[in-house]
Amino acid sequence: MEQIADWIIFSPGDVDLKKSPLRISLGTETYVLGAFNPGMARLPNGNILLMVRIAEALSEPVKDGFIRTIRWEEGKFVIDHYALDEVETDDPRKFTLKRFKPNIVYALTSLSWLLPVEIAPDGKSIVKIHYDKAVAPDRTSQEYGIEDARISQIGDKYFMTTCTVSSERHATTLFESNDGLNYRFKGIILDHQNKDMLIFNEKTGNKYYALTRPLGSLYFVTGKSSEWMPGPSINLAVSPDLMHWKPYDEAFIRPRTGSGFGNRIGGGAPPILTEKGWLMLYHGVEDKGKVGIYRTYWAMLDKAEPWRILQHDDTMPVLEAMDSLTKNMKDKIYLKDVVFTTGIIDHDDHFIVASGELDLACRISRIPKKTFGL
Repeated sequence: MEQIADWIIFSPGDVDLKKSPLRISLGTETYVLGAFNPGMARLPNGNILLMVRIAEALSEPVKDGFIRTIRWEEGKFVIDHYALDEVETDDPRKFTLKRFKPNIVYALTSLSWLLPVEIAPDGKSIVKIHYDKAVAPDRTSQEYGIEDARISQIGDKYFMTTCTVSSERHATTLFESNDGLNYRFKGIILDHQNKDMLIFNEKTGNKYYALTRPLGSLYFVTGKSSEWMPGPSINLAVSPDLMHWKPYDEAFIRPRTGSGFGNRIGGGAPPILTEKGWLMLYHGVEDKGKVGIYRTYWAMLDKAEPWRILQHDDTMPVLEAMDSLTKNMKDKIYLKDVVFTTGIIDHDDHFIVASGELDLACRISRIPKKTFGL
């Protein structure tokens, strides 16, 4: 069987920060912490769009005994300061404010915006970086950034979901485009702490379907003999118009006892229709250290009844992080063991899959369809 092929297509060194939307008002030096987790779509001209998450951080995050964070406020980007003895800094991506305990309140070490990167039809070269079409925070619900785009093409329109981060809420936002490059804000469609929303690439029975992954601060224990573990799960929701979503009453994909996922799973790429049904790629996280080990797994859903799971393999990952891909970026690595898949498109006898590698760079994988029995 043909093997999976992988390469890095876009990384922090490919970003021209002179064109960053943060630089207009921030007034201090920054660097790219990561260029990763790209939404993916086929453009009308045949090229591929990667909507890359650019996590931009302060070059001097700690200064004069204070840790600093970037925030959008009233049309500009500002810097907030917190004394080092006020915070806990055990995660490189964020820090915790002690004074709000027992509630968990974070600030981020970077602020994310979205950069459209156009690549060749085979995913192997960059065609153009569209700085003029970047999607950056412009409202209070996005004060700490816009993260992890997922793009679905339904008919002749493109729909992009993102995670918006603010002190107001941690929610899912919808954007719409007629050409795959220019996106307009439609609104918040899932409220607090609902992430990894993946809209199916076609309607089913005149309805829109999506995978969601609500989070929470507490979960209830399963029975001692249950095959399931407590914690976040991938859920299914249905909508008549993409704006109003009804969750399914029944559970969908849950972390299974013995799967090695710990208690964390979540959506990856928007489901794509195949001859056997809807192919979905998702992530499962093995407990290790603060962040864990992220891997990509797959399931096949019924074409007409997507709530029916036809196949589900949570034992053998499709993708894992690869040291060889980032060996030339060792000085920029701040996480290990993370691959986070965010897009898939059909390409002849294989799929082209986009992922974030180590929360650092954009990885392209060419995966033979035979991998999924197609």
